[in-house]
Amino acid sequence: MAHIFSFWESRAFYDSFMARSHDRLASAQAGTFKDAQVRLFDHRFDVKTGFEPRFTDADLLRVALCRVHEERAEHFVLMQEKVWNPAMAGSPGMIRGLFGEAPGNEFLVLSMWRSAAEHGKYRTERVERLALRAQTEADIAALAGDVVDMEAAWTV
Repeated sequence: MAHIFSFWESRAFYDSFMARSHDRLASAQAGTFKDAQVRLFDHRFDVKTGFEPRFTDADLLRVALCRVHEERAEHFVLMQEKVWNPAMAGSPGMIRGLFGEAPGNEFLVLSMWRSAAEHGKYRTERVERLALRAQTEADIAALAGDVVDMEAAWTV
């Protein structure tokens, strides 16, 4: 499995690409992959410091796709900002990340880490306690995520 993240300067640039170049590029890649899933998220806020789409200093990405109960969406966003973000930002090895939102109460949490060991330590020491504090289980209707080892040769 591969994850591809792209970052657009604006929605207008994205829409222009989709209207002009996308189909030509997609047809040239026909048969090279299967079961592609595409989601478009709007940037809500950064995790830690100003996010920049630079991946050369990260060895690992953690991506979480969260579908949240409609009546709990506001609470989920608040807990991400007030509980999860400070905890991640204060964790050794966490470089930067972002929090995004898509229609239908879908959210993306992308965090970049220096190493799997540092991310693993954060997970072991903090995630369960933070989830209880943030009432995450009550907020989330569905959660999918992955830990992505960076492949330097694929980073552009």
